[in-house]
Amino acid sequence: MWVSVLPFSELAEKRPIVRKISGQRVALVRIGEEVFAFDDVCTHEFAFLSEGQVLDHEIECPLHGARFDLATGEARSLPATEPIKVYPTRVVNGKVEVKLS
Repeated sequence: MWVSVLPFSELAEKRPIVRKISGQRVALVRIGEEVFAFDDVCTHEFAFLSEGQVLDHEIECPLHGARFDLATGEARSLPATEPIKVYPTRVVNGKVEVKLS
């Protein structure tokens, strides 16, 4: 099911923004014309990934520096070893939509 979340114009380049979607904290990041959506909580220890930095196509956890691939959710550096959940996105008529499974 696709859910309309926010206007694409509200996403600043490489600045995470959080929305509650069906009761879940989902972070969204824009890089160029691409939008990435992922669970906002680090899999290593409780921290909001949206408070971290976007470096290339990765998000860095603000607590211990673990990095996650924005497209796949793969943990790219320790101390995290488990991936984060990522969601498909699309832009329709200027609105960002996220597909929840």
